[in-house]
Amino acid sequence: MCAKNDNSHNSIAQQLKDHSITRKYYAIVHGVLKEEEGTVSAPIGRHPVDRKKMSVNEKNGREATTHFRVLERFKQFTYVECQLETGRTHQIRVHMASIGHPLLGDVVYGPSKSPYKLTGQTLHAGVLGIVHPTTGEYMEFHAPLPDYFEDLLRKLRAT
Repeated sequence: MCAKNDNSHNSIAQQLKDHSITRKYYAIVHGVLKEEEGTVSAPIGRHPVDRKKMSVNEKNGREATTHFRVLERFKQFTYVECQLETGRTHQIRVHMASIGHPLLGDVVYGPSKSPYKLTGQTLHAGVLGIVHPTTGEYMEFHAPLPDYFEDLLRKLRAT
């Protein structure tokens, strides 16, 4: 996010600190989640061995919370909405992998091979909501799913 002046920057920075910004992501994860919704609260920090990766790290991690809600279940995958309370590097990818449901297409935190031809993990930033720094009005921005994501959902529904 980029702010045009110090006041705007400070306002948005405070909203981030207060965890009051709405951030919803859409993902397809491996496996079929049993519960309708849940929360993963686990600290995230650098992986103790592979410094390029992040991991759930009780010792050196920072607090991180991800809420998830099932949108649709398939034979081997689940389509979920994830809402962030915090914003750690790779947070959704690490948290979902930590509960045994890595993102489809995520070769870093999940299986190295995908049954589908993908150019990355199936994770999409769909909603961003902030309080406007000047007007105080709550504003929400929506980004539709990209074509490749919609196509994949159609394929999963057809099987």
